[in-house]
Amino acid sequence: MVGESRRWMILVATTWIQAFTGTNLDFSSYSSHLKSVLGISQLQLNYLSVASDLGKAFGWCCGVSLFYLPLCLLLFMAAFMGLLGYGLQWLLIQRLISLPYVLVFLICLLAGCSISWFNTLCYVLCIQHFPSNRPLALSLTTGFNGVSAALYTLIANAINPHNDSLYLSLNALVPLSISTLALVPILLQPPPQNPSSDTVRSDSLIFLLLNGIAVFTGLYLLLLDSLSYNTYNVSVARILLGGAILLLVLPLSLPGIIYSHGWACQTSHSSSNMGEVEFLELQKELIGTRVL
Repeated sequence: MVGESRRWMILVATTWIQAFTGTNLDFSSYSSHLKSVLGISQLQLNYLSVASDLGKAFGWCCGVSLFYLPLCLLLFMAAFMGLLGYGLQWLLIQRLISLPYVLVFLICLLAGCSISWFNTLCYVLCIQHFPSNRPLALSLTTGFNGVSAALYTLIANAINPHNDSLYLSLNALVPLSISTLALVPILLQPPPQNPSSDTVRSDSLIFLLLNGIAVFTGLYLLLLDSLSYNTYNVSVARILLGGAILLLVLPLSLPGIIYSHGWACQTSHSSSNMGEVEFLELQKELIGTRVL
């Protein structure tokens, strides 16, 4: 029971990581500011966006590193790559440092590399702990990567909707914070094991509910994120952000509820069987007494 709960906590942790590490999706929010500071053309700015996407081609480095280094260490290496890549861009936009275009291209490449490392680590965790429902686990966690831009927009609007450079500081710090939070279930992860047929069936039910929550979360962010952007109301943005965080935390409760229900049914069934056995023994004793 404890091992099963920890297994699902790992899956929820991977959805958190995916939801907050699609940091290249908000490039348009600060790209004009970056273009102005660097004094570059639109074509050169497009190359910086390409560099961020090109960094994802280095996800294989994380896969090879898993043969030699622990997963937790690689998780923080990915977080610090993002911290360095986006942190330097934030310092550049704040005009605290001056960097040549080639170096800015490389730090955009580094930031994109951090995203691919996060993706690789999430895939490995899903494959290890859900071998029988691997497609469901991978599709669920990958789907949350698409809500990153909406989540960062909500966070930025909840803090200061008029500061575009805030996206860069969030891109640098939020993945590191989420990695620290996700470290707890990862360190407590149970050893991988082959699930029984009953476990596979119950897993399918939980995945169905989790995908329902994922769809609702996507619709929530799609419909209400624009509301916070158009109103520029910090209070509204904070309320909507609280609702989004609640939806991300909600999956933690589903496995516990389902397994508790199964345990209660099993206990009730066992108690019923014990009562029937005791009743039969009592009948035998009464029949034996009458014969005597």
